[in-house]
Amino acid sequence: MIYLFLADGFEEIEALATVDILRRAGCDVVTVGVGGKKITGAHRIEVTADIEEKEAVTDGLDMVVLPGGMPGTLNLEKSPIVKAVVRYCAENDRYLCAICAAPSILGHMNLLKEHTATCFPGYEQELRAKAVSTEPVCVSGKIITARGAGVAAEFALQIVEVLFGAEKSKMLRKSMQCM
Repeated sequence: MIYLFLADGFEEIEALATVDILRRAGCDVVTVGVGGKKITGAHRIEVTADIEEKEAVTDGLDMVVLPGGMPGTLNLEKSPIVKAVVRYCAENDRYLCAICAAPSILGHMNLLKEHTATCFPGYEQELRAKAVSTEPVCVSGKIITARGAGVAAEFALQIVEVLFGAEKSKMLRKSMQCM
């Protein structure tokens, strides 16, 4: 099971493209609303989350995905539940994925000190990472980070590749015309 957290002000492309591609790959993705089920993105698109954060459990959890956006990233980081689930993943060898400004949350939690990570330009110091990559998507151990909305499909396809292998990612890429 994969939790993708949504908080008011999230970047819609980063969240919804990732959910879409992961579900196409057959992943059990559950969107989790921070502060309720109705969440409004940074560009005023309202989304109904599958569950509220208070319903989140770690049993069967394999991965957490944090979309960026402002003030979405700040609202995610304010949530004790988001941070508890992220910490659970870090301590139990589960995947942590974050895009745009959201890798800063992992940095503030000191989870990147042994990893290479990437983020939206201007957030590099917030990563507190071993190294900062300028690549669009970066995989370091069980942490996957990406730069922003323009690479959301690439981010999701990289997650698919890590979970299911290059062939499945390639098949999805072809079927979606991401050449």
